[in-house]
Amino acid sequence: MNNNKEFPTVNIGLIGCGVVGQGVWKNLDAYREGLEKRVGSSLQITRIAIRDIDKAVQAGIPKELLTTKPEEIVDDASIQIICELMGGIEPALSLTKKAFQNGKIVVTANKALVCDHGSELFEIARQNDADYFYEASVAGGIPIIKTLHEGLVANRFKQIFGILNGTSNYILTRMEREGLDFQPILEDARKLGYVEYDESLDLDGIDAAHKTVILAFLAHGQWIQLSDMRIEGIRKLNKLDFEIASNMGFKIKLIAEITRDFRNNQLTAGVFPCLISQKEKIAHVDEVFNGISVSGDIAGETVMIGRGAGQNPTSSSVISDICDAVQALKGGPKLTEIFTPCEESADLKISSLDKIIGKFYFRIKATDAPGVLAKIAEVLANNEVSIATLNQKESNDKNGTASIMLTTHKATEQNALDTVKKLASLEFVVEEPVMIRIFNRVK
Repeated sequence: MNNNKEFPTVNIGLIGCGVVGQGVWKNLDAYREGLEKRVGSSLQITRIAIRDIDKAVQAGIPKELLTTKPEEIVDDASIQIICELMGGIEPALSLTKKAFQNGKIVVTANKALVCDHGSELFEIARQNDADYFYEASVAGGIPIIKTLHEGLVANRFKQIFGILNGTSNYILTRMEREGLDFQPILEDARKLGYVEYDESLDLDGIDAAHKTVILAFLAHGQWIQLSDMRIEGIRKLNKLDFEIASNMGFKIKLIAEITRDFRNNQLTAGVFPCLISQKEKIAHVDEVFNGISVSGDIAGETVMIGRGAGQNPTSSSVISDICDAVQALKGGPKLTEIFTPCEESADLKISSLDKIIGKFYFRIKATDAPGVLAKIAEVLANNEVSIATLNQKESNDKNGTASIMLTTHKATEQNALDTVKKLASLEFVVEEPVMIRIFNRVK
């Protein structure tokens, strides 16, 4: 990269140079002139730590910038901004701590690290007059973090919900569109490179849950433990669920939701498949795109849709944070100082399952025999869950089974979960029952 002598230089180090890191290198170089005019500084990537130097050279990165020792970058006094793009917890956590202790600004795309250690890392940054920028950790190229702590700062947020994982959304989109079951679409997603090495992150809702924790902190000033969230993935869904959903005017999406009851100071958060009305904008966010709806008490609803992952969207957010970091170096506000949790969040409580009210969809595969429906209805009634709609479809298998699909009136989350457990124990139920929540927009 050519040094621009017109502006004072800000030196940047990259720790990790995979898909996102290479995108940062490529796009910072391609849009250098305009970026440097905007920030009033020359932006120079002077050192890059990577496991495979040959691979980085093949991607067009000069060999003299490369090292296999990230500690060299963290301890380099000439580097003011470090982009941690390696992912995972360790060694990213130790390197980030050391960078803060050295007074550096860290820009990250590491959602798992921010989710699990954000509170600790923000405090270390404050203590050392450092700073932490993390726009790229949630929803790729969608500027949701800046929107919450800047554009909508005057608002209190009663509900934030949306699609935060592009892989699961791609799979669900194709299941709906093509009338196929989960497994063949998953195979295609693997071939396209959409699925993370640890597939549970995408398929079981963990990736979206990490992002939900970060958004909950920004919106409500409290870090939520994953153990306090309702987290479910998409593996149990089949084409029959999409058929029934469509007939009722719904689509099925993996929805991340954060809802605040300000009257009782209660917070609920979770990630799970939902039947969501086709009237909702988020219901029509398809393929690998992400979409987020934010309902503020002043601004009303704000909806943002964009690519939630990939080299260019994520590197766009990283470069945006680099530009903000340059302003912080020049005496502008630090991100760790801009956001201070509200006092009202101090006694905020996580809602218990018996306080969460919703409507539900059940699919039960059972022996097709007289009295089965009556026994299923009895189980629901005993758990204070009442049936709203009912469908039945023969399975056409040799075992003489049928799939029973029903929706419920309002019930507590606890009662719905208890119903699933009881149904699973019945001798005529041949597969684990599936429960899908029906999305509830808070008025």
